Amino acid sequence: MTNMNPLRRLHDFGQSPWYDNIHRKMLTSGELERMIQEDGVRGITSNPTIFQNAINNSHNYDDQIKQLLEEYPEQNSRDLFFSLAITDIQKAADLLHPIYNKSHGIDGMVSLEVSPDLAYNADQTVSEALQLVKRVNRPNLMIKVPATWEGLSAIETLTSEGVSINATLLFSNKRYQEVLEAYLLGLEARLRRGQPIDNISSVASFFISRVDAMVDKQLDQKMETADSHTKNQLQSLKGKIAISNAKLSYQHFKKISSSRRCKDLLECGGQMQRLLWASTGTKNPTYSDVLYVDTLIGADTVNTIPPATFEAYKDHGNPQATLETDLDLAKSNVDALKALDIDLNIITDHLEDEGVKSFSDSFNALLSAIQKKADVIINERHTVEA
Repeated sequence: MTNMNPLRRLHDFGQSPWYDNIHRKMLTSGELERMIQEDGVRGITSNPTIFQNAINNSHNYDDQIKQLLEEYPEQNSRDLFFSLAITDIQKAADLLHPIYNKSHGIDGMVSLEVSPDLAYNADQTVSEALQLVKRVNRPNLMIKVPATWEGLSAIETLTSEGVSINATLLFSNKRYQEVLEAYLLGLEARLRRGQPIDNISSVASFFISRVDAMVDKQLDQKMETADSHTKNQLQSLKGKIAISNAKLSYQHFKKISSSRRCKDLLECGGQMQRLLWASTGTKNPTYSDVLYVDTLIGADTVNTIPPATFEAYKDHGNPQATLETDLDLAKSNVDALKALDIDLNIITDHLEDEGVKSFSDSFNALLSAIQKKADVIINERHTVEA
């Protein structure tokens, strides 16, 4: 058993390893099929940055862009992007469908994000999400919705419409609690209309390493002028807050999932919304490259793992049940941060804003690159016709 691939062993602890990447070649070369069989991959997540890298940095999509422009010459870059992305998402969903069936809809999911420039508009988010669900037409599709304040009502509405949601860009325990509440309200609204809830899955994507990156920066700044005792306190918190924050959120998950309210929903066929650990690649090179996988292993969770971390964990991961260890220390770490006059709420609010902007910037750069590819194809066609 100890010689088994560490990625596969995560599932022994009730955690589902998903892969935080998608590109055309991995879908057509057999790479994803191998990862499912050998590495135990049980789902796929994507985001605008991932698609930007996939489409901008290869020619794997050029033929489809050309074909789309021949069929629908009036398409703009946004139309082209979603056509390209949906092809990838459909292929990945088909490859993961056996896992979806075997797990009764818990795993085997593939996530596609709504346009990030809609993050602060609930109505448009709902409208685009419903269109994407119709176009992808796969039962194991998850729609990613940024968990902004406006996104909360979109999450509730879409859940009530029977859409499986990946609520993304969560950084704070408070926002996570609000997302979980929105999901439960959506299920309850659906039941009141006499509609089934046994075909709905959901995850709350709680971002990890970005929290430490920003907290550590503030700790370093305070260390520059601190006395030796305070400096030791500050140093002891580096690389600890993101994990502590996540552990406390998991305790809320356990509390709510054992409530009468949730038991009633489960009896009606509903699923609990699982916590998904996102942004689990280590940004600080002095930390272990598998830190944010090894320290967050627990039942009824997902870790969506980026490529470099995925390979590192496959090589030297050490799966153990860690998510519920040192809970008192987790709380004291967060309390100590507050006592040192570092406001975690301000940090997480900033990270949410920054996350939306980062994805929007990637999305706009992606659309620009697609338009350039399209312009080249159109110009070549005009040259041939001339």
